[in-house]
Amino acid sequence: MTTNIPISQAPGALPLLGHLLPLVRDPLKFLTSLPARGDLVHIRIGPMKALLVCDPGLTRHVLVNDRTFDKGGPAFDQGREVLGNGLPLCPHTDHRRQRRLVQPAFHPARLPAYARLMTEQTDTATGSWTDGQTIDAYTEMQNIVAQGLVATMFADTLNPTAITGVLEDLGAITDGIFRRMITPPRLNTLPTPGNRRYYQARSRLRQTMARATADRRSAATGHDDLLSVLLGSPDSPEDGHDQNLSDAEVIDQLMAFFFAGIETAAATLAWALHALAQHPHIEEQLHAEADSVLAGAAATLDDVPRLEYTRRVLMESLRCYPPAWLVSRTTTTDTHLGTHPVRAGTAVFFSPYLIHHRTDQYDNPEQFDPDRWGSSRHLNPPDGSFIPFGGGARKCVGDQFGITEAVIILATIAARWRLEPLPGRPVRPALALTLSPQRLHMRLRPRT
Repeated sequence: MTTNIPISQAPGALPLLGHLLPLVRDPLKFLTSLPARGDLVHIRIGPMKALLVCDPGLTRHVLVNDRTFDKGGPAFDQGREVLGNGLPLCPHTDHRRQRRLVQPAFHPARLPAYARLMTEQTDTATGSWTDGQTIDAYTEMQNIVAQGLVATMFADTLNPTAITGVLEDLGAITDGIFRRMITPPRLNTLPTPGNRRYYQARSRLRQTMARATADRRSAATGHDDLLSVLLGSPDSPEDGHDQNLSDAEVIDQLMAFFFAGIETAAATLAWALHALAQHPHIEEQLHAEADSVLAGAAATLDDVPRLEYTRRVLMESLRCYPPAWLVSRTTTTDTHLGTHPVRAGTAVFFSPYLIHHRTDQYDNPEQFDPDRWGSSRHLNPPDGSFIPFGGGARKCVGDQFGITEAVIILATIAARWRLEPLPGRPVRPALALTLSPQRLHMRLRPRT
């Protein structure tokens, strides 16, 4: 069924630039203003015309119908430059096979071994902090998450120097992907300092993953880490594909997991720390739970089920500040969204941030309220209304890995430290592929 009611266009478009200015100046304000104009809204990013989905039900439709609404658009085109054809970015034609091969690395039976490494790395990192030390909370969370992820992915294959280089390259790539997404393609080929940093970081990071893969292939002893699982993933012989991931495919998976694993978890934790500092009564409840469950010790997997309030804080952080705040797809055939026809080749965007901040989905959506996750409504939110990990067949394969890791890290910090915000330093979202806080400088105070 079609409709004659036209899809409205977002206001403020300029010739040639489209809506680049509001996307650069205040993208979150721009996005949350659009549902008032309808369930679907036309936007322009430079010369490219796109369709933004504002309705939770239609967003769910896009997520579930991944053959029709395939991975694509400017964000994924730029992401593939760096991450290759790994699971998060591969087209529908490759996804089922890759998912089947990668799934064993995230089987629940492997979580205890991964969690032990998470606990060890978090214990070491927070144990090195000192009273009165000032940290950039986002950078520090990146370091902690990276140390744990390296341990679970590579065992002892990467040394601390290599990890530092990897984090620097990740920062340059994260900033570069979003900038390149909203920049005319011709400008992305110019030898500007930003473009050079981006290309150099991309090359170094892929070389690091390639060396780790080659070293593990040639290792005389086995390891029980994620890389070893990927190298040994058996394929189904009847589907006609090779019985293992190739080295090139393994490198693409490592790039994707490393990028997504660090950026999403670090951003979620950093925003949670920022929110706790702004809401002392929430921080007190978190500390009380950490004292009761952990008594100053580092959190383990056995503690996670009892760290219920910690999980609520993280769920609310994911709602308020979903790391993947703007996502694109491309239609592979003529189709419909609701009653509106959509042509093949249309760029379709949806925004978890927009959906999570709709007043018809959440009471007082701008308020940081972990207790909303204790209600029956939000313990099982309606389809399409809570999508920090996506949905459908392409829902993040490592969602439970990431939540477990974040609970262990946040609870361990809460058991030992209070993080005070520094005055006079406004915290704003960084304009990048992931929604992360800029200049989140905090002072460490031990809890006695």
